[in-house]
Amino acid sequence: MAAGQSARFRAAGGSEATKLVAKLDGKPIVRIVAETALASRASPVVVVVGYARNSVEAALAGLNIGLAFNPAFASGLASSLRVGLFALPPDAAGAVVLLGDMPRVQARLIDALIDSFLSREGALAAAPSLGGRRGNPVLLGRGLFEAAMRLTGDEGARRLIGALGASDLVEIAVSDAGAVFDVDTPGDLAARHSRADRR
Repeated sequence: MAAGQSARFRAAGGSEATKLVAKLDGKPIVRIVAETALASRASPVVVVVGYARNSVEAALAGLNIGLAFNPAFASGLASSLRVGLFALPPDAAGAVVLLGDMPRVQARLIDALIDSFLSREGALAAAPSLGGRRGNPVLLGRGLFEAAMRLTGDEGARRLIGALGASDLVEIAVSDAGAVFDVDTPGDLAARHSRADRR
């Protein structure tokens, strides 16, 4: 999911067209996220673009990904989720919804979500949890696609996941803060660099 307008990032002084092309460890954030997806078992990898489309696509140049354009990106996250789900092959068992502003998610977490989901018969979704706080990415099984397609505005899959019972949702306890770290402002990037420098 890489179609948002990055309004908070730009309002806080970000100079890039979108936070997704801001650099972290020398690479655009969105490229880090896409490379993580490509290093996982998730396939195919489809990036939903919208706002600052040309800049985001340039940051992804050369990667073995599919691109899906969301012309209604200004309407919120739900429209991008619909575009992404629609772009998947009809035999896809589910979709890992990976947000383009979460560059510290690891491929092993994506694989753990996939493995756990496939091993739980009847599961509708899988999600990571850090200290009781639900994080990202989430895996939506095909059984939730129809409901996800009906979402509107800036609503992602959070409500759908939250409404599931224990038998329908596979929760994976994680210790890596990458599942809850996202970039909203230039300060988030600076804080990340500062923590890296101290290690």
